[in-house]
Amino acid sequence: MRIRVLGAAAGGGFPQWNCGCPNCRGVRAGLVMATPRTQESVAVSADGECWFLLNASPEIRHQIESFPGLHPREPRHSPIDAIVLTNGDLDHTLGLLSLRETHPLVVYATDRVHRGFTEGNVLYRTLERFREQVTWRSLEPGRETPLAGVNGRESGLFIEAVAVPGKLPIHLEQMGAGDPEDNVGLRIREASTGRRLAYFPAAGGLTPNVRKALDGADCVFFDGTFWSSDELPALGLGTKRAEDMAHLPVGGETGSLAALRDLSAPRRIYIHINNTNPMLRDDSKERAAAKAAGWEIAADGMEVTL
Repeated sequence: MRIRVLGAAAGGGFPQWNCGCPNCRGVRAGLVMATPRTQESVAVSADGECWFLLNASPEIRHQIESFPGLHPREPRHSPIDAIVLTNGDLDHTLGLLSLRETHPLVVYATDRVHRGFTEGNVLYRTLERFREQVTWRSLEPGRETPLAGVNGRESGLFIEAVAVPGKLPIHLEQMGAGDPEDNVGLRIREASTGRRLAYFPAAGGLTPNVRKALDGADCVFFDGTFWSSDELPALGLGTKRAEDMAHLPVGGETGSLAALRDLSAPRRIYIHINNTNPMLRDDSKERAAAKAAGWEIAADGMEVTL
């Protein structure tokens, strides 16, 4: 299984357009050891020919152009067989609207995420320009299903959604109560090798089901949004703590770095990293602590082969 990180940052990217925090100011001015990142998305393939995107970021066009494996090979063609959504946040779904050109798409999502993106969304009409422009396939948490593209061709990959503590996207918060299908992680298995990828870019906590999905994985991508609970308030950038935004912080006695210290996966990678997170700095003590615990920090262009 081949995995390509297209984007590694949380919503807003790094640097964020309206942010003057020390990280964003420093990277713009070249005063800190840090690399800019686009918003989180990953491409996965079993054969290097047909690819599946995990989330569709607002920077999807740039991300496609930055990776030759996703370039068209015919006058009208794309190696992207399907797109899988882990939740309905804008930084995970807006890229779909950029794929509006006359091209059939397959999107895997839970029924909740599907409805949240399509119902009452006039912009979705741009993806209804011809019959069956978008084929939606349901992700039912706890049930493994084969990944397939528009023509139904088998990919050699199987996917299982795992419900993860989360919350409704901001634009849907007034529409009703949350549901376990609002936010999922993904467990992807390659049939030929049995290798497993666990992809959990947004996690408000570690439930027994989440831990079970992480156990036995050959590679884990996990929520690295914030280092500390009070990261934003401490910088004067808001009042919400990490947990209020459904993100388990990395650091601290109850953070993911401590809670997942016994994880057996050979590759452990933090992704969906907010622009304020000190882990973004190559020379920070937080980056050093994560590396000492066996974790890597995702960056655009990173590749993993299982």
